[in-house]
Amino acid sequence: MIDKINIIKENAILSSKTLGILSKHIYPGVNLLSLDKIAKEYIMDNGGFPAFLGLYDYPYSICTSINYEVVHGLPRNLYLNEGDIISIDCGVYKNKYYSDIAYTYAVGEISKENKRLLYITKKSLYIGIKNCKIGNTIGDIGYNIENYIKQNKLFIVKDLIGHGIGKSLHELPNVPNYGVPNTGISLYNGLVLSIEPMVNIGSEKIRLSKDKWTYKTLNNKNSAHFEHNIAIINNKTKILSTFKYINN
Repeated sequence: MIDKINIIKENAILSSKTLGILSKHIYPGVNLLSLDKIAKEYIMDNGGFPAFLGLYDYPYSICTSINYEVVHGLPRNLYLNEGDIISIDCGVYKNKYYSDIAYTYAVGEISKENKRLLYITKKSLYIGIKNCKIGNTIGDIGYNIENYIKQNKLFIVKDLIGHGIGKSLHELPNVPNYGVPNTGISLYNGLVLSIEPMVNIGSEKIRLSKDKWTYKTLNNKNSAHFEHNIAIINNKTKILSTFKYINN
């Protein structure tokens, strides 16, 4: 169990460092395809493989979701603009295990509304993690995330959820960002999860783009996404990934 978690942690740190490298390139005028190239080269230069590349026939190494794109946005010939927000989802495959984390960056100076969206979404992630503990259930995680988001008059995306992670990128149990306390499986030692609240302004409703990958908000208002990998070890919760390398 510990060996598995150590490998996932190593991969999560490489994902974290990749997001840190990308943070140096988040500014107006940067092309999304260049971000994908930087991430791919950095991961492979450090002995990993981009977890998303080729998985389910996905053609890129990272996901780049701008403004009202929720998740799974495709890197493309598009340039960042002042005031944008961009969620980058990054995973690593190495030594037969996966990692999967995400961070939403500010592009230059952003609006107060967007700053608030990012702050609350990121805080909700840590509220979810705080409830990943022995004695709690999957329902406790989602309930506490959604409750905090509701208190702040924002909206949790319910059509997309977190998940277990290990030898597959997406494993059971599913981890919704909403729920009922004391429902779902009880959390246990050795469990490794991706906790990833996706939060919208104005409505939880989303739609799938014509590219069949990108999810967008139905009302075209902005969305934010933050994700960590966590493990429960010896009755304690450990965050395997980190945002400390990100300068944003």
